[in-house]
Amino acid sequence: MQRRLLLTTVLALTALSAAAESPARPYPSSAPRIGGLMNISIVDRTNGAELPIYRHRGEYWVAGRPGARYAIRARNAMGERVMAVMSVDGVNVVTGETAGIGQNGYVFGPRERSDITGWRKSDSQIAAFEFAAAGNSYASRTGRPDDVGVIGVAMFRERQPEPPVVMPYPSRDEYSNRERRSEAPSSMGDARAKAAPPAGNGDMAAESSAGAMARQSAPSPSLGTAHGRRETSYVGKTTFERANSQPDEVIRIRYDSRENLVAAGVIPMPQRWPRPSGPSPFPGSDPDPGYVPDPPARY
Repeated sequence: MQRRLLLTTVLALTALSAAAESPARPYPSSAPRIGGLMNISIVDRTNGAELPIYRHRGEYWVAGRPGARYAIRARNAMGERVMAVMSVDGVNVVTGETAGIGQNGYVFGPRERSDITGWRKSDSQIAAFEFAAAGNSYASRTGRPDDVGVIGVAMFRERQPEPPVVMPYPSRDEYSNRERRSEAPSSMGDARAKAAPPAGNGDMAAESSAGAMARQSAPSPSLGTAHGRRETSYVGKTTFERANSQPDEVIRIRYDSRENLVAAGVIPMPQRWPRPSGPSPFPGSDPDPGYVPDPPARY
């Protein structure tokens, strides 16, 4: 079944060409972007920097600043179209529904990259993503506070047309064998028909998985995402048929203030050397020491 989905436009990509990408900075305990089908990162729109993504106890985290606007940066790493269903605080960023994997999302062309900067309000406007107190988040203000503090991206590959099947011209012996097989009882065919699962089981499993994902709740952290100021952002519409009802990849990124992440041990603090008792081998520091000076003259 085909769905009407949103497509990122050239206008949104003008300043984000692939040539403008900078190489990833090496972080000892974090990375600027994650993902296989698509490279996902979180961008601080104040300075344009990609926030470090920290991995802690099997989960990804970013540190946000209250009042700062941010974007979900997504780059299709595949040579084919990929659809991304995106959610913030458990809310679909396109439709405003409580997020589910079967909902509408953004379609990215091969190697295409774009910043998703806010809640989609129309084909030409968004309300900016903005870090705020959890109680002021859009999800909390609309009565859905249970999943505040998480960003999700479910990725789907596109169903490709099947190549035509070319049947070889049967030989004379095959004709006679086919006639003999047609006279035999079709017990094998009946057995296969009975063993085949009824139609629709895959859809029921997908709906069950989607319901389990929707019921999964995360602890409410101190930061959420507010419904920020309106901005211009154009999109168009296209059709997209998923290759599978279940996502090919799901990325979950949780966020909170830097202070809380440091206190929780998500962001490691640099180790400070304790000052030893007795004489210190490094008692001072000169901002421009040069070389070893001569000692003072003796009198």
